[in-house]
Amino acid sequence: MVKKFKSLLEKFYLLIILVILYAPIVLLIIYSFSNSSNFNFSQGFTFEAYKAIFTSDKSPELWKAIGNTFLIAAISSVVATVMGTFASIGIFNLGKRMRRVVENVNQFPIINSEIVMAVSLMIFFVTFAFPEGYLRLIIAHIAFCTPYVVLSVLPKLESMDPNTYEAALDLGANPMKAMTRVMIPIIAPGIFSGFVMAFLMSMDDFIITQINKGAATGINTLSTYIYSDARVQGLEPFWYAIFSIIFVIIVAAVLGTNVYKVSRGKKKAKEAK
Repeated sequence: MVKKFKSLLEKFYLLIILVILYAPIVLLIIYSFSNSSNFNFSQGFTFEAYKAIFTSDKSPELWKAIGNTFLIAAISSVVATVMGTFASIGIFNLGKRMRRVVENVNQFPIINSEIVMAVSLMIFFVTFAFPEGYLRLIIAHIAFCTPYVVLSVLPKLESMDPNTYEAALDLGANPMKAMTRVMIPIIAPGIFSGFVMAFLMSMDDFIITQINKGAATGINTLSTYIYSDARVQGLEPFWYAIFSIIFVIIVAAVLGTNVYKVSRGKKKAKEAK
């Protein structure tokens, strides 16, 4: 009886947490079909807010900002994934003491306040005269995202059989082939998870982008464009539609990653049998 009550209490607690976390997002999605900024359905259930994404006077600037967001996120996440993967392999092969030091250093950008990293990057770019624009933003996003890739790949390396790489070398593979054909396929799920995380972190970033994009460049990502538009005229109805679409895309990406992991795990289990 006590165990049953405890189980019900745990489920109820989990339900409360989920409601607190996701109720505002669900309400946002619901009101995105109201075409109103006042959270009412005075105009009934309508898709006007979604149509306004394509027909509004702000649509050209909006789509340019979306294009910039995906361009910067795609380039920075790919570079960060490559750098983070090779960095993880290097860290994994360090001695215990040195490895602990490097792992702690890798976590500084994650633990540290984002505003501190943004200002530090700005000082770095000004000191070494980096041209304003996409170059600064891409380098800043790479620096911001790479530690997350390292944190995603390292656990996969730690769970890998340490003799696998040595066995590949004993069977005649050179170090590069052993790494690309044996080690990387094994840690591929961690690499993929790191890429998705880096992509989403880059898309979501505001502070680093806002401080380092340069006022004269006119470059905006989705987050900086939302800020510049909302502080002047408030949130118009079509923004609710955009927020809803972003949420659906992120949920789909996370679910896709998890489904990939589960299917790969089942496939490995079948092969083992």
